[in-house]
Amino acid sequence: MKYVVHRRFKGKAICGEVNLPAMTVCEENGGYIFHDGKLLCVVTSENAHQFFARDDDGAGMLRGKLTQAIQKTLAKRDANYQNRWDKVWDDHTCQPYKRIEYADFWLWNNDFFNADIDTLRHIAKLVGAKEVA
Repeated sequence: MKYVVHRRFKGKAICGEVNLPAMTVCEENGGYIFHDGKLLCVVTSENAHQFFARDDDGAGMLRGKLTQAIQKTLAKRDANYQNRWDKVWDDHTCQPYKRIEYADFWLWNNDFFNADIDTLRHIAKLVGAKEVA
């Protein structure tokens, strides 16, 4: 499967220090992401979720921007913080994307970072994330 770096990944990878600009194309093999034969990370890792996006449908850059916008909006500690989270907890579309091992705390599961674009747009609109083109 193809992955794309949706925002610069500069830091420690499994293979050592890397500096990959946005839009760098990578490959997944056996649950790991590679670039030029170098092992970068596991597809379910935090690095994968924050810097890489599944791109088998050609929408990897948009997928990455949407997941980042949703996370950033939900992390914003303002007067509507709890209202945004209440919407997520109450929305049936969001439920499959909650990690089940935490009953009273919401963490996005791996499926969220691989969700189809329409689903991510729905969640972004639900929480009031800025429009992502």
